[in-house]
Amino acid sequence: MRTFRLVIACPDRVGIVAKVSNVLATYNGWITEANHHSDNLSGWFFMRHEIKANSLPFDLEGLRTAFTPIANEFEMDWHVSDSGIRKKVVLMASRESHCLADLLHRWHSGELDCDITSVISNHDDLRSMVEWHGIPFYHVPVDPQNKVPAFNEVARLIDAQHADCVVLARYMQILPPELCKRFANRVINIHHSFLPSFVGARPYHQAAQRGVKLIGATCHYVTDELDAGPIIEQDVVRISHRHNADDMVRLGKDVEKMVLSRGLRYHLEDRVLVHDNKTVVFG
Repeated sequence: MRTFRLVIACPDRVGIVAKVSNVLATYNGWITEANHHSDNLSGWFFMRHEIKANSLPFDLEGLRTAFTPIANEFEMDWHVSDSGIRKKVVLMASRESHCLADLLHRWHSGELDCDITSVISNHDDLRSMVEWHGIPFYHVPVDPQNKVPAFNEVARLIDAQHADCVVLARYMQILPPELCKRFANRVINIHHSFLPSFVGARPYHQAAQRGVKLIGATCHYVTDELDAGPIIEQDVVRISHRHNADDMVRLGKDVEKMVLSRGLRYHLEDRVLVHDNKTVVFG
């Protein structure tokens, strides 16, 4: 069913829900899903509605026009999207294949409602897997002594494909600050949840030596502060003394795949609202 997704964030006050519902009802808008959250600490209100597209007498632009006076009145940060228009997604990876393979499979089987326009990688290892899916693969090597040309090319490719979202599916290069700012809240990353306890190489082996009892993963938006962007999704798996480092790597990859795919799905469905460095996720 095609819907229009109305997403709102604004200073909290009396009458927001009533006013939004009234303007939709005026045009016979049929609300199929409604989510609200009032944050007492920040004093902000968050809302996400899905409205049957064929219940309204106008298209997406008509809804924008009808809603603008209410948005202005309540000083809303808002947008409305059409579920019938698939978002364009660029995936980025390095050598590890588990997250990339999982997303490609979910896309291929119809679980992810998007268009994957390409995969960009700083290595050529995963080309055959990507091209088997009929997706363009771009090898953009990164010179450790001068990374600027590579990331200029990455930005050019993203712009040329009109990407709505970029997913770092274990892309093992740090994006430059200017790229993070340029694509703010549009770049999704995944990392293990040991940080800052086990930084650097072989974190699962470090964790095995310390006898940890939980390992996990965090999906977040990328900012110019490394691994500190707004968190979209997290999960954990329990570990016992019977698990060795190889077991932990295997379990860690499993949870990374699940968390990244869920985070991307929330983003594609306009379920994530960012305020300051936190998110409201209407799952």
